[in-house]
Amino acid sequence: MDKQIIFAMTGEIKTGDKNSILKSGPIGSCIVITAYNHHNQIAVMSHIMLPGVAPAKENTKKTRYAVNAITELITLYKLDRSSEEIIAVCIAGGANVLQKTDDCIGQNVIDSIEEILKNKEIKVVARSLGGTQRRSVSFDVETGNVHCSIGDGADEFFWNFSG
Repeated sequence: MDKQIIFAMTGEIKTGDKNSILKSGPIGSCIVITAYNHHNQIAVMSHIMLPGVAPAKENTKKTRYAVNAITELITLYKLDRSSEEIIAVCIAGGANVLQKTDDCIGQNVIDSIEEILKNKEIKVVARSLGGTQRRSVSFDVETGNVHCSIGDGADEFFWNFSG
């Protein structure tokens, strides 16, 4: 059986089961967060664009913003789990791909996400952050393997959620 490829583009949160592979679109200054719920074998991938919380009048994808996206990620992750569940995540992105000295959006997104995850007691098990090259992330839900590519490089092993 071929696995379904599910893309998480900017501002989207996607879930997948053992018959799927979650993939990010290209990641520049954005951050992609991946999480895996062992109990119900559901994976979650969030592609976050902006730091902080969405403005109250925001009519588009609120999950483009760190606070809103992480809150939704937790909701999707927990589905049927107790509040005692410890969530572990991988995070990648936050690059200054335009290499502008005054461009700090990537670092702002990194700082925002790191603070939110710390406050929510979410454990970061793998990081690939900063620099000047784009990244992409893929997550084979059945194996638990997360791969990350940097720039034009090949996908490299990043983390295994099954272990």
